[in-house]
Amino acid sequence: MSAPLWTPSRERREGANLTRYARWLAEHRGLDLPEYDYQALWRWSVDHLEDCYASLWDFFAIDSDPGYARVLGRAEMPGAQWFPGARVNYAEHVFRGKPDDAVAVQFASETAPVRSWTWRELRSRTAAIAAGLRAAGVGVGDRVAAYLPNRPEALAAGLACMSIGAVWSACSPDFGVRSVVDRFAQIEPVVLLAVDGYVYGGKPYDRRAEVRALQAALPSVRRTVVLRALDPHADLDGLRDTVTWEEFEQPGDGLGFTRVPGEHPLWVVSSPGTTGLPKPIVHSHVGMLVDQLKTSSFHFDAHPGDRLFWFTTTGWVMWNVMVGVLLS
Repeated sequence: MSAPLWTPSRERREGANLTRYARWLAEHRGLDLPEYDYQALWRWSVDHLEDCYASLWDFFAIDSDPGYARVLGRAEMPGAQWFPGARVNYAEHVFRGKPDDAVAVQFASETAPVRSWTWRELRSRTAAIAAGLRAAGVGVGDRVAAYLPNRPEALAAGLACMSIGAVWSACSPDFGVRSVVDRFAQIEPVVLLAVDGYVYGGKPYDRRAEVRALQAALPSVRRTVVLRALDPHADLDGLRDTVTWEEFEQPGDGLGFTRVPGEHPLWVVSSPGTTGLPKPIVHSHVGMLVDQLKTSSFHFDAHPGDRLFWFTTTGWVMWNVMVGVLLS
């Protein structure tokens, strides 16, 4: 093999989350691994799969009511069952322990300068949308579909949906109607969160006609909520059962979390649909919670105060990965 192009300094290795985890394993599991030996740690994780995931559960101090019965209920693929018996909530862990005044998200667009929301504001906006969803009759297991760009409102809406045990799925508003219907019709959403339009490359794109077409093609939708991002005075006449984002939000309520069985669906993402209809891919609360804690902490080595930027739309799974970094 050729020589490595880059090797981290000893200082960087010392500060890495993975180093902290390896030392935690030595202290709490009696696992004696060579210092900084990634291959040895990887080999242990593969050969002792259940021990590895049990250690991740404890290392990240996952909150569950009650604890799990065993790590792996079934090992068949497809059909593997992780942490049966556990009741968790993904969004609860996103907000857990976050200082109110720290920056949670920074954002900018072609038409607006860089702004930020603190954790207090993200929590407040998430709580307001969660209250709106509950008032609209959305409950555990109901599907909420989002036709939204990558904005902080989409982040708050996704976390709100997850906090009450509903199931989130999103498409970018640059998708055509047929592509969106091919995805959303399969999951029968009860609420549609949409945008009036967006700006790209200096050009405005009005999407109200597409929202009307989606309403006509999705009879399961009982309520549509429109974020006026393109025009604050956009006329929404002609859209059925529609309210504005401001009308839908119900500020003032605290943010609560509904713990659901670990296998309960968290969100639905879709394959591209190049060979027939897009294939819905269901991720669970416990699956995403454990694996994204591992990914953001170890593979991204994300620490409190670090910033991650991913140029993505809501219709690509990297949006979901970006949300997961908030866990760490």
